[in-house]
Amino acid sequence: MNLYHYYNRNTKPFMNLSDLAIEEANFLLDQIRLTKPASFCAQRPSDYMKKRLYYERILREEFQKKGGRIVRNAPHYMIVEQSAWLSSWYDDCAYIKIPIEEFDIRTLSFTYGDSHPTFSDRVNDGKEYWKKLYTYDEILGIIDKYGLPQDWNSDGAFGPERYIEVHIWSDETIERYR
Repeated sequence: MNLYHYYNRNTKPFMNLSDLAIEEANFLLDQIRLTKPASFCAQRPSDYMKKRLYYERILREEFQKKGGRIVRNAPHYMIVEQSAWLSSWYDDCAYIKIPIEEFDIRTLSFTYGDSHPTFSDRVNDGKEYWKKLYTYDEILGIIDKYGLPQDWNSDGAFGPERYIEVHIWSDETIERYR
């Protein structure tokens, strides 16, 4: 299994908005809205950071309940395998591919789909993976059962799950790729 991180080629990878003060993160998002209005990031609502921090708190709490090893306050984000859709988010897209074996899997959590819709009240179609965070061993079972979302839902026609999100709760491996 490989994990992918997508980013704009003219920036550094793993630049995490959640590592900034909320005012600074909101300022950066406003700059993106002004300078790149057609980009995916420019379409995020004005309360995006408030929602992101809310969902990250849920991720952290759920991972703690499962005994996950949390070294940093907010996770870095990657996905399981490639996603053509995510590559379309950036004007000049680049990506980093890291084999999962390079990580301490005790520092990884997963959601089947993006964590925002996974834990929101907007999605209520009864699928078992909503409102759930998974460990590595647990996500393998979900992948065996449902496959990769990007294989059966690449255009989003069947719901918001378009990739498996990975939350990396340590800088250890990430630092080698910055």
